[in-house]
Amino acid sequence: MLAGVYTLSKTLFWFTNDLRLADNPALCQALARQTELSFVYCIDPGLFNAGRYHCRSLGSRRYRFIVEALEDLDARLQSRGQCLNVYYQNPLQVLARLCREHAVDKVFYSVQAGYNENMIIGELRERLPNTDFVGIHTHTLFSQGDLPFPLGELPATFSQFRRQLESRGNSVATPLPAPEFLGNPFIKSGIESRDWRARIPGPSASGETLFNGGETRGLRHLTEYFQHGYAQTYKATRNALDDPTASTRFSPWLAQGCISPRRVVSHLRRHEQDQGANESTYWIYFELLWREDFQWYARCHGRKLFRFQGLREHKPLTSFYPERFRQWCEGSTRFPVVNACMKQLNATGYMSNRGRQLVASCLVNELELDWRYGAAYFEEQLVDYDVASNWGNWQYLAGVGADPRGSRQFNLDKQTQTHDPEGDFIRRWGGAETCLEADSMDAVGWPLAPALNDRA
Repeated sequence: MLAGVYTLSKTLFWFTNDLRLADNPALCQALARQTELSFVYCIDPGLFNAGRYHCRSLGSRRYRFIVEALEDLDARLQSRGQCLNVYYQNPLQVLARLCREHAVDKVFYSVQAGYNENMIIGELRERLPNTDFVGIHTHTLFSQGDLPFPLGELPATFSQFRRQLESRGNSVATPLPAPEFLGNPFIKSGIESRDWRARIPGPSASGETLFNGGETRGLRHLTEYFQHGYAQTYKATRNALDDPTASTRFSPWLAQGCISPRRVVSHLRRHEQDQGANESTYWIYFELLWREDFQWYARCHGRKLFRFQGLREHKPLTSFYPERFRQWCEGSTRFPVVNACMKQLNATGYMSNRGRQLVASCLVNELELDWRYGAAYFEEQLVDYDVASNWGNWQYLAGVGADPRGSRQFNLDKQTQTHDPEGDFIRRWGGAETCLEADSMDAVGWPLAPALNDRA
């Protein structure tokens, strides 16, 4: 280096599940360094390939939501003199190349809950020993150091988790404002990001669009929800199958990090000050704690989140029947309410929480299918898919997760009478139009004898 010449170090910010500028602690820490700073996001083509459960990891509706979120994020960056560089490549390839080409000394990113995501980060650290990878908690209410227990001693049940947090008085930190100055970029062309939308394989999303991605839309929905006062009756309405005002529907924006859970709590507390706190407003926080527990559950148990027996020693007495699974996916089982829920999911990318419980119970207990196929189908179809919440909830309902009661089986006839007594939901989604009563093939695809099929 010539005498008197000073070269700024370079920092890369890797957006993952934190597609926002406001309340992004990782971004704030990256900006605390006096360096050149550039922003990247990676779309892994492998996510569009069918996996071991015959499902893709990224379906068209969630991808459309992500596209909108990235466009919104890029607009926010552009207004501050920056840009988002989007690469249609595996993040291992992208990050390794960029760090070497630009001599990047630090990469900041949001701490991940998923096992596969953490494996990628571990591989990057091995490949790039001269680059420091700094993970910051942005996807949870609390950071790991805020928890009143070591991660390895995560309470065995949600009730224990909630009681420990509430008994210690763990308060949620105030959300951070969006920074105005974002430094100077060292990646300026963004050439590889110009055609990333056109490259995506697979069918485009059709049907209803219930959610639009992006921080702007997420904050708008958050504000409007609490302004209308829906939170005052949330506990009484949350189990509705098809009412857009019955539940908060924050989950798509939380899943992609367009809004933070701390931001939700901040709006909730303001609402309670203005309109009063009650059991329903508490229940919104209660549900956020459920989400929180699943995030740390995934971090604690790693690959066990995807294991057939989950946290148990013995495997469930279920298997895989291709015909039953197809009926469940298409909404042509012998249960009209399940069919309606699945057709709603296929048409919109969304299903109520109660609906998710009913169809999961049906898959595991009535159809006797391997729960992982249901979890994988949800992963492809749900616009609000989150690895920890999805796989953790499926384990819980299949009786292989953190639930001392074991499998949760719902009486589907009783649930129909309770949540759709007039049959409006079933009629709207055609749940009774195609109800197949029995298997025509066995587990390996051999046709069943007509007499046996008639008796099934």
